[in-house]
Amino acid sequence: MSLKYAVIGTGALGGFYGGMLAQSGKDVHFLFHNDYEFVKEHGLRVDSVKGDFLLNEVQAYKSTSGMPLCDVVLVCLKTVRNGLLKNLLAPILHKNSVVILIQNGLGIEADLAEEMPTLNIAGGLAFICSNKVGPGHITHLDYGRLNLGSYNLRDEIILKQVCEDFEQSGVPAKYSSNLMLARWEKLVWNIPFNGMTVVLNTTTDRLMANGSTRKLIEDMMLEVVHAANHCGVPLKESFVNKMIEMTDTMKPYAPSMKLDYDYKRPMEIEYIYSHPVVAALESGFDMKKVKMLEQQLRFIQTTY
Repeated sequence: MSLKYAVIGTGALGGFYGGMLAQSGKDVHFLFHNDYEFVKEHGLRVDSVKGDFLLNEVQAYKSTSGMPLCDVVLVCLKTVRNGLLKNLLAPILHKNSVVILIQNGLGIEADLAEEMPTLNIAGGLAFICSNKVGPGHITHLDYGRLNLGSYNLRDEIILKQVCEDFEQSGVPAKYSSNLMLARWEKLVWNIPFNGMTVVLNTTTDRLMANGSTRKLIEDMMLEVVHAANHCGVPLKESFVNKMIEMTDTMKPYAPSMKLDYDYKRPMEIEYIYSHPVVAALESGFDMKKVKMLEQQLRFIQTTY
């Protein structure tokens, strides 16, 4: 079966993942915010460690009202804009459409399901170093793997087809039978590195090179693991070593929250920090270090 894709949010993630699908011949329709005119004239450019490419003919739209009904909707917006989703999604959904939230944090699927109870929802975890560096211009620095898992799908076969489409497009993709485990795994990396690069105004490599911050990162990662365990998620402490080893080999990188801070944009504090802290506390575990980082980020957010 050939799937029709929509990409909502053609930035660092949507531009790369949607671009890879389109480059391989998949039917992909892109929603743009500010870059529509530029992309219609110049195309969508992806500079990638996997090989650079330019999509000259892009199925680009300024509004979802002009887009076709799609089988799979890849939501790649920052979670601070999720309040727009109900209106954005309505024009492009048929009764069997699947919405995949390729976003960071915890509780995203539950909040969307509460707002749109009949929606078929899945989650996506992107392990990638990618930035939007200009209009219609994405730079993919490292990694790129996707984990996809069902939140409330009646039939999960379509997720396996999406994984196959990504694999055919050169993107490593895996179906995860435990979405909550995948989300907490991603938080093990996201929580320390997103926040600490903001608070200390630095990059991942400098944090790892300093003994004090490296130890704090490890402690915070373990705190996330223990929080997940209290929430009934079987995340092992050995996963921390895997994340540390991965980051040691990673190219110097400023995570998405650091870029949001640099450009004075709203930071994704709610889903990456507040929701996990509350979930853990409700399960009897106090994420003391993570909560302190959350409070520091909320202070910084008010100083813009």
